[in-house]
Amino acid sequence: MANTLDPMGLKQIVNLKQDGYSNRQIGATLGISRNTVNSYMHLFKGSGYSLKELLNLDNHSLEKLFTSHTTINNNRYDELMLYFESINKARNHPGFTFLHHYTNYSQKVKKSYSYTQFMAHYHRKYAKIKGSMKLEYEAGKEMFVDYAGKKLQIVGKNTGEIRPVEFFVAILPNSQYTYVEACMSQKREDFISCCENALHFYGGVPKAIVSDNLKSAVTRSSKYEAHINRSFKDFARHYNCVVNPTRSYSPQDKALVENAVHLAYQRIYYPLREMSFFSLADLNKEIRLLLERYNNLLFQRKEASRLELFQTVEREYLKPLSSTRYEIKEYKRAIV
Repeated sequence: MANTLDPMGLKQIVNLKQDGYSNRQIGATLGISRNTVNSYMHLFKGSGYSLKELLNLDNHSLEKLFTSHTTINNNRYDELMLYFESINKARNHPGFTFLHHYTNYSQKVKKSYSYTQFMAHYHRKYAKIKGSMKLEYEAGKEMFVDYAGKKLQIVGKNTGEIRPVEFFVAILPNSQYTYVEACMSQKREDFISCCENALHFYGGVPKAIVSDNLKSAVTRSSKYEAHINRSFKDFARHYNCVVNPTRSYSPQDKALVENAVHLAYQRIYYPLREMSFFSLADLNKEIRLLLERYNNLLFQRKEASRLELFQTVEREYLKPLSSTRYEIKEYKRAIV
């Protein structure tokens, strides 16, 4: 039997059964499997006692009939159910993740459930897990870049003025090694600076930088061939790579970076939501700490992290960095 119950647990099953609950509903309510409930119902039937008579027996008599020791702790389970209520209040917040809340839960309670039990109890009571699809990418070929839709913010130390800041994300798709940075705008200078910082973070240059059709990267979008901003093209030439903007109306071209943005919301943006920063430098310092932790997390189906995959597989395929930093140039159209 998967779970064995003490007399109080047995009486809870009997009570719920008398109230008209099905075995499945009893299991969901008490946090035990339906098979466990089924087994006890067979034992109850074979005992020769009615459900009402079983309820009237004292604990000592029940122990004699059903020798067992409980693995379910009702206070522990109730505590978990209360915590789930607080989780549901945050489910619509960008970057929501069960792992973040499980970590908080396990730190708050004396005897926490395992993460697997935590998720099993939650999905038994609420939602179901969505599936996913994995795409394969060539090592060192591309670096995907984009801005997140939701902005972070910094607060004026003297004025208290809240100023929104952009959330830049870059990813090497083969290892999924990720770089994140907060910057003041999506303007050309900030965008190129973020791309350059990403290359230096990786310690090498891919064959191509794949961007969304941002104004800072593209002067005119096209379904077939976009016109690259001249400064961005010059930046790519400086680092000996090319720019390959994603095609308009082709979401599959940028699916990976959008997934990276989603994960960055979960691991980095979401933990920062209740923190205040008075400068961009302070914000990026905290982002780097969370980013390091994120890149060191093991993949669920691999015995390696993003950092390990990058170091062992992808790094050797990157071209060397330029010996000098790029100096942005101003290009103006000549008037004849």
